[in-house]
Amino acid sequence: MDIHKLIKIDENSRIPKYQQIINSIINNISLGSLTMDQKIPSINKFSEEFYLSRDTVEKAYSILKERNIITSIRGKGFYISRTKLISKVNILFLVNKLSSYKMRTYNHFINSIGANSHTDLHIYHCDETLFSNLLEKNKSMYDYFIIMPHFKTEDLRHITFTDKAIKAIKQIPQEKIIILDNIKPTIGDSFVEIYQDFENDIYYALKEGVNKIKNYKKIILIYPEKAVYPYPKRILHGFRKFCVEYKLDFEILDKIYDDMILKQGDLFITIEEADLVNLVKQVREDEFHLGKEIGIISYNDTPLKELLGITVMSTDFKVMGETAAKMILDKSKGKIKVPFNFIERESL
Repeated sequence: MDIHKLIKIDENSRIPKYQQIINSIINNISLGSLTMDQKIPSINKFSEEFYLSRDTVEKAYSILKERNIITSIRGKGFYISRTKLISKVNILFLVNKLSSYKMRTYNHFINSIGANSHTDLHIYHCDETLFSNLLEKNKSMYDYFIIMPHFKTEDLRHITFTDKAIKAIKQIPQEKIIILDNIKPTIGDSFVEIYQDFENDIYYALKEGVNKIKNYKKIILIYPEKAVYPYPKRILHGFRKFCVEYKLDFEILDKIYDDMILKQGDLFITIEEADLVNLVKQVREDEFHLGKEIGIISYNDTPLKELLGITVMSTDFKVMGETAAKMILDKSKGKIKVPFNFIERESL
């Protein structure tokens, strides 16, 4: 193997030489110039051929081994051990749960990022330990880390970040991190951030529908304060702010109970899918006319809600996923607020 035909080291480049070695090997795997189980030069030979320090080559090989791209066999040398997942851009996509809207964000990201990349999806279930372990295990294996941060306390309440999660994130170079959906102002100023503003989003969305909302006698928010996958309290703050400003009678419940007492003039705002299904079922059983005697607004749109004519307040998850992909492809930075829409349908 003529290593000089494959590996290019640019003495004038600002890219560290160890990173140039990594990039060259990965690029050659992508092009098919290096194949599975193919032997590559030893650290000493590589160092001699390119007049590089042994430490530089050793650092590059160490990172390639951590990423399972090469392997070493004692007494024999180094070999290519991974080809299928090699691409110019490797991405780890971390979500707190598998939901229809999280998956819409992910799918729109995948459709937009293109074929010249590989993305691994992992779910950490709002658990700070699982999240930290995933980052620690994979911190050297990916070019970008897309994180949707939602964690829970021991008593199952929502928290945007924990100290343990922040410590894990800070082990990753900031230029590799994209924070989606939920941000914390104090965590850093160099991350790419594409976010919802939970408090103001619900406040302004409800203001958009206020003329219809004021026709109801009582507004009831179904907010599961303690849950396996809890929701930000900023949703509560925005809801209360709206109701107080317009002097509306309101109540906050933790779920839709079986055999709920429904009254004509009630308007329900649901967050959980299960609560929406249970509520619609009871409205039909009690023979109320949905959208006139009982109103429903649901949080986060889905195709099923559109089919059923359910009014929604929803982040544009398509824009969220596409924007994340665009910022990676353009190598751009910044903080972007995702549109949040009020979509009126027959249930209001």
